[in-house]
Order: sequence, then C-alpha cells, then structure tokens
Amino acid sequence: MRFLFIGGLSFALDLGLLVTLHDVFGVELVIATPIAFLVSLVFNYFLQRIFTFQATNHQGVSAAKYVALVVFNILVSDALVTGFDALGWSYVIGKGTATALTTLWNYFLYREWIFKSKPRPGQEA
Repeated sequence: MRFLFIGGLSFALDLGLLVTLHDVFGVELVIATPIAFLVSLVFNYFLQRIFTFQATNHQGVSAAKYVALVVFNILVSDALVTGFDALGWSYVIGKGTATALTTLWNYFLYREWIFKSKPRPGQEA
C-alpha cells in the first residue's frame, strides 16, 4: 500500500507542478513537462527508498538502477502508446496499459533489485 500511496503522491506532484508552471507562470509545455516529471521522479525515488522499502543498500547503486528502470519504462510506455495508436486503438488505452504494467513490475523490481538491502543483524534472511 505504501508503494501505491507514494506513486499516487508522485503523480499528483508531477501534474500539480506541470499545471502550476504552465498555467500560473506561463512556462511552455516543452519545458514545464520534463521539469515536473524529473521533480516527481526524484521525489518518488527518495520516498520509495526511505518510506516504502526502508533501504539500507548503497544509494549510488540504487539510484543508477532506478534511472535504468525509468529509461526502460519510458521506452516501453512510448512503444505501447504509439503501438496502440498505430493499430487504430486509443492511445489513452495504451497509456493505461503501460501504466498498469510498469506499476506491476516496478513494485517487484524496487523490492528485489533497486532497494534490496542485506538483512540487518538479528533479521532473518
């Protein structure tokens, strides 16, 4: 549940910052969109690391893995959205499919690969 909660907060931050930058401050979408997205990614990384998975592994290693997963997720999402559109289906359904799939595998990859920590003394393996 914490994983989904932080993910929802990250989405809200991304959208809220995008709207604020574009509608309130007049920043062009081509600039506002990546700024909002990157801020939400950093927010998501640190809260998932600290709050959800309470990771104790090396932060540099987990950050590099996180960036690799983000790049992979962007490529998959782009392929699904454009693929659905090319097939004459709604790109919105492609986006929903991409979000569902990435959310599913992100949880397991965060837990088992990105934020996996060695057991602390006194913990079971």
